[in-house]
Amino acid sequence: MANTILIKNGRVIDPTNDLDAMKHVMVENGKVVSALSDALPADRVVDAGGMVVMPGLIDMHVHLREPGGEEDETIESGLRAALAGGFTAVAAMPNTEPATDTPQAVEYVLRRGREARAARLYAVAAITRGRRSGELCDLALLARAGAVAFSDDGSPVHGETMMRKAMERARILKRPILSHCEVVGERGTGVVDAEAAKRLGLPGISAESEALMVRRDVELARETGCALHIQHVSANASLGHIARAKNGGARVTAEATPHHLALSGEDIRGPDTNFKVNPPLRTPADRAALQEAVCAGVIDVIATDHAPHSPDKKADSFLDAPFGVIGLESCLPVILEEFIHSGRLTWLELARLMSLNPARILRVPGGSLAEGAAADITVIDPDEKWVINPEEFESKSRNCPFAGRAVRGRAKLVMVGGEILLDRMG
Repeated sequence: MANTILIKNGRVIDPTNDLDAMKHVMVENGKVVSALSDALPADRVVDAGGMVVMPGLIDMHVHLREPGGEEDETIESGLRAALAGGFTAVAAMPNTEPATDTPQAVEYVLRRGREARAARLYAVAAITRGRRSGELCDLALLARAGAVAFSDDGSPVHGETMMRKAMERARILKRPILSHCEVVGERGTGVVDAEAAKRLGLPGISAESEALMVRRDVELARETGCALHIQHVSANASLGHIARAKNGGARVTAEATPHHLALSGEDIRGPDTNFKVNPPLRTPADRAALQEAVCAGVIDVIATDHAPHSPDKKADSFLDAPFGVIGLESCLPVILEEFIHSGRLTWLELARLMSLNPARILRVPGGSLAEGAAADITVIDPDEKWVINPEEFESKSRNCPFAGRAVRGRAKLVMVGGEILLDRMG
């Protein structure tokens, strides 16, 4: 690894300093030295002319399936997929088999992440044993083992008393709760949004199944003082609860996914299970409301909810196939199309949504190109045209709803800790 690397002639974006300017970035021994007006000699020089240089992207919501689901994804393949998509760090959800609900399980995930030599990996531990809402995990031991947050993602925490206890302990441990908001009884056997269900002849999932749990959890966050992060918001009905909680001083943040921001239930033309997700793709009005919430700051983070499933599992019927789509390798160009190329967001705002805010919520390094920051850097060509082809992905799975879409914008270089791990500069 070169001791000094100069990334020159790029449009440098640093949200911690409100910097958006043509600069050169010098990296030395794994750290950012500074953003320079004049180029200096270095062991390696990268010409980023015409490109955007920003803090490495951080995805705080991915499923890597290991242990127990290695036919869908492994930690190594998932972290390679992260690099290919421009991400320097990801946070792995605990819905593995067995669940990440013991210190040993947390340590296993972190060890496998270190062995992969790819994107950084952070472990999110379960709130309840087996993610079944019956018994609270020893959150202190999980935090001591290295868990950066707690979640039963893939399942909600059903009981209000249980969630209150979890929030009280998480607050003391200075860890956020990441909440999968869903009233399972309201969802029933549904597989698509209630509006799409009418057209497709499938059982539906109402927006209230999400909004009811959002309302419960933001109120608990207000009462306990816990940092609460609402995962994969899909419905306009949820946004008012989140906005009111924020305005009232509650420590509440929220995320939206590329598929909920770029697609709606109307995009489901037939029994293509690559459009089956939970929460489901909602109405065009919900999609528009989510986009507005991103622009208004009600949504703090864009996260993929990368949920790989092997092709044979997704080949099942729409009723029986598992929920979930992959997103690590398609996220960036989709979001650029929806928000940057459309002029709805600035690059600084995007850097906050996809780098700085996730780092701050999880209390991990990242989101900065300030002097002394870890040199986790993503260089993006905003104008490269390409077609999304899941057959070329690093992920082991192919369940991508954006397959075949012509897009513009791609990660060209990804540096983690000063080491270039993805290089498409060619």
